[in-house]
Amino acid sequence: MISKLLPFVIMTSFVTGCATSPTGRNQFIFMPDTQINQMGLQAFDTLKRDKKLSYNSQYNQATACIANAITQVVGGSWEVVVFEDKSPNAFALPGNKIGVHTGMLKLVDNQEQLAAVIGHEIGHVLAKHSNERASQEMAMSQGMNILQAMTMPTSAMGQLGFGLLGVGAEYGVLKPYGRTQESEADIIGVDLMAKAGFNPQFSISLWQKMEQATQGKQPVEFMSTHPSHATRIQNLEQHMPQAMGLFQQAQSMGKQPHCI
Repeated sequence: MISKLLPFVIMTSFVTGCATSPTGRNQFIFMPDTQINQMGLQAFDTLKRDKKLSYNSQYNQATACIANAITQVVGGSWEVVVFEDKSPNAFALPGNKIGVHTGMLKLVDNQEQLAAVIGHEIGHVLAKHSNERASQEMAMSQGMNILQAMTMPTSAMGQLGFGLLGVGAEYGVLKPYGRTQESEADIIGVDLMAKAGFNPQFSISLWQKMEQATQGKQPVEFMSTHPSHATRIQNLEQHMPQAMGLFQQAQSMGKQPHCI
């Protein structure tokens, strides 16, 4: 019965699945936000179950301070967790969940660079990139229920679900965001950090530092799932006047976070 209904569902999806991202880009999205959020919640619960949490008070306080400053701009209640993991990685999931590895905290030089990382990851969530990828996957698949497999991250369906959410590397599958989605998250993220009172110019030094961290080595996990392209820094530099305007406005409103 499901297989008979699927063509109709897909056809209807193409008619009703048009959406617009925060940057004005046309998107194909038809999955309910509630289902994508549930995937994010389930994935985060699984990660907290499987990965070691960090009890370093300095790391937790700094991360929470930076994340809270940015999420106040976004709105809603967000959960922030620091994971004890040497890989320099971070992620945000639908359902308002943020995860940061201790390896990322050791890599960044200041609060602004970490704000750039967290802003970028929240940018993926705000632009509904997971929903966009899941909608495309569902339109091309047999309509299997990925949500039910999120409690089994090493299963084929579980790996697909984690991959669509952008945290598949945790369980051996890599499904990186596309170049367009990465560029979009960069722009959204730098605006978010600026609105929160963090100097957006440090976003450029962050990506320069990430590039340096990969010289002569295999790309670190964060760079593997977030490909660095020659145009990334150029795009940020072109957008910087607008971001600096937002930063100056935030400063005039008294937004001057001191997290690290």
